[in-house]
Amino acid sequence: MKKLVIILLTLLPLGMKAQSQCGTVNTAFKAGEFLSYDLYFNWKFVWMKVGAASMSTVMSTYNGLPAYRTTLITKGNDKLDGVFVMRDTLTSFCSISDLSPQYYRKGALEGKRYYVDELWYSYPKGFTNVKMHRINRHGEHNWQEKEYDECVYDMMSIFLKARNFDASTMNKGDIIPLPITDAKHRSESWLVYRGKENYKVDGTKEKFRCLVFSFIEREDEKDTELIKFFVTDDANHLPVRLDMNLSFGSAKVYLRSYQGVRNPMDAKLK
Repeated sequence: MKKLVIILLTLLPLGMKAQSQCGTVNTAFKAGEFLSYDLYFNWKFVWMKVGAASMSTVMSTYNGLPAYRTTLITKGNDKLDGVFVMRDTLTSFCSISDLSPQYYRKGALEGKRYYVDELWYSYPKGFTNVKMHRINRHGEHNWQEKEYDECVYDMMSIFLKARNFDASTMNKGDIIPLPITDAKHRSESWLVYRGKENYKVDGTKEKFRCLVFSFIEREDEKDTELIKFFVTDDANHLPVRLDMNLSFGSAKVYLRSYQGVRNPMDAKLK
């Protein structure tokens, strides 16, 4: 994220509270949305179906205030288990009023390692405060608390925020800074707008006009494209395809079904 920032999505007066800065107006999704995906892995130059994922958003409360609870569950099948066991559950609470992140939890079995990350957000005096808790693979509990003078996100809240970007004024190559944290540390990360493409869902007749973004992370002075994702070029910004670079190879995620979307699927091509 130390590259030149080409665009700023929101220009806010100095002194405005961090909770307002870290929020955004949600027009992309609503409670009751349910998305399901198929997971494919490249094994010896052959793409194999190795699991499934589902994402749901429901109305809830957090600290007595209305909130969206979004849950992502990813599960590998027997084919993937032979290479790399993956059982992930990610849960996020975001304010309904402005999508500012409130709480995040990730419980993950990845290979032989099981760990839990938890984040609690607060916004005192214009800053972003994050209380972090990790249970590592050895069952040890690690706590820390950090304060930032900028917005930070987790893997779920950053995804919900990204669905509400207005790409109508973007140019190919534009950079959107989005620092992200887990329970260990904050990472420099950003999105790069790659332009528009049409995408046909494999095995179906469905075809979508899509916006394409890359999620880039900087670690040890090295920039890595972690995910390239395709979202519908309409008000839903529905993720229909993700290309992921994982520690154990390349994976792709394809939308299988959707229900409860907020807006008409205007990006669906006939």
